Amino acid sequence: MTIAPDRTDQATASIEPDLFRALLRRQAASVVVVTADANPPVGFTATSFTSVSLRPPLVSFCLDRSSSSWPAVEAAHHVGVHILNQRQEHVARRFATKGIDRFAGDLSWRRGPHGVALLTDPLAWLVCRVVNRLNAGDHTIVLGEPVAGDHLDEAHPPLMYHMGGYLTVPHHGG
Repeated sequence: MTIAPDRTDQATASIEPDLFRALLRRQAASVVVVTADANPPVGFTATSFTSVSLRPPLVSFCLDRSSSSWPAVEAAHHVGVHILNQRQEHVARRFATKGIDRFAGDLSWRRGPHGVALLTDPLAWLVCRVVNRLNAGDHTIVLGEPVAGDHLDEAHPPLMYHMGGYLTVPHHGG
């Protein structure tokens, strides 16, 4: 077990980035792909997606400002969020790969509301109006208000990310 060093100045003390990363790897997270309209469209894999509020409906995700997707997300009025299912690990890997056109080749997608690229067959998708961007360290937290969405009628387990790898959890429908 690794313990952060004891520091006398707790107001400025923070744990080292490697320890921080190791700690957060223990949290299982759902996997989403976020898309933004550009020419060509852009997108990236994220595990930072979360619901924020029901009234009004708000969601958030975080993006490193050094990401190749950042300029499009920074300029976007709307983004797409796709909650991936267990059969879409290849999609998650594609959108996590640097230096490629993630929409090229055999990827199945279409233009949705507000011109946002929508992937085929995620568990659920949302098109969100970007309502705020908040700088947080080397990332930006993007707040979005869902304006459209849909989900599969079939129940499939979600794709999860834990300890640096993809996994699925059994679905116990209900």
